[in-house]
Amino acid sequence: MFFGSIPAVVTPFKNNEVDYNSLNKILEYLIKNNSNGLVPCGTTGESPTLSHDEHKKIVEETIRITDKRIPVIAGTGSNNTTEAIEFTQHAEKVGADAALVVTPYYNKPTQNGLYNHYKSISENTKLPIIIYNIPGRSIVDMSIDTMIELSKLQNIIGVKDATNDLFRPLLTNKKMNSKFCYLSGEDGTALAYLAQGGHGCISVTANIAPKSCSDMQKYWREGNITKAQEINLKLSSLHNALFIESSPGPVKYAAYLKGLCEAETRLPLVEISEETKKEVKKCLQENDLL
Repeated sequence: MFFGSIPAVVTPFKNNEVDYNSLNKILEYLIKNNSNGLVPCGTTGESPTLSHDEHKKIVEETIRITDKRIPVIAGTGSNNTTEAIEFTQHAEKVGADAALVVTPYYNKPTQNGLYNHYKSISENTKLPIIIYNIPGRSIVDMSIDTMIELSKLQNIIGVKDATNDLFRPLLTNKKMNSKFCYLSGEDGTALAYLAQGGHGCISVTANIAPKSCSDMQKYWREGNITKAQEINLKLSSLHNALFIESSPGPVKYAAYLKGLCEAETRLPLVEISEETKKEVKKCLQENDLL
C-alpha cells in the first residue's frame, strides 16, 4: 500500500537537455524531507516531451539514486498502448515499485477502450499499476464502474484521483477491493481526500514543500487533525500559486528560487509571466521556504 506525500517529480532541463546533476539534487532534497515515495516521468515531469531514451534514463537514475530508501512509482503512461506497455516493462526490469499510468489523452477512448488499454498493460507486466484519472488534462474521465472492473485485475492496485470530486472515493470504496489504494492528485483538496477514505497524495507542491506536505499526511494518520489542518491552511496559497499557469511552469520557477534546478520547461510550455513569478516568490516566503 502506498501512502503519504509522494512528489510528482519535475524533470530539470538545462539548454533543453535533461540536467541529471539537478535531478540528483532534487531527489536527495525530497528524500531528506520525509517524502513517502517518488514519481519520476509523470505528467508533472513533462513526460510527453521526453524522448524514449530520456524517459527510461530518468527512471533508471531515480531508482539508482533512491536506492530503495523510499518507493519509486514510475510514470509509464501514454496515449499509445504499445508505448505504455514498453515503458511499464522497462520500469519493471530496472526495479520500480509500481507504475503510474495516465488515462490516454487526446484519443478520447470509450469506457471499453479505457478498460482494454489498462487490461493490455496489466497483462504484459507483473508490476503494480496505479490508474491516473485526470479528466481536466486528458479529456476522458474513467467511470466508477470501469475502475471497479479494472480493480478486479490482480496488479491494478490503486488510483491517483485528480477529478477533484470528493464524493468519488466514497462511492468507489463501497464496491472495491479493500486493499485498493486511493491517492489524491489535487494538492488543494488532499487533506479533504484523506477524510473521504484516501491514503495519500501524489503531489506537485511536495516538490517545493516536501516536509510540510509529508507532515500534514503524518499528522492525519496519527489522528492529530488540528495540526494537519494548520499545515493545510498555511500551504493553501502556495497550492494556488503553483497552478496560476500551466503546471509545471510555476513549480519549476519555485524550484529555481530554491536553487534546485533551472526554471526551464520544454515547448509548448513557455516561461511564466513576471506577475506569476512574483506570486510564487511571495508564497514561498510566506511558507518560510526561501
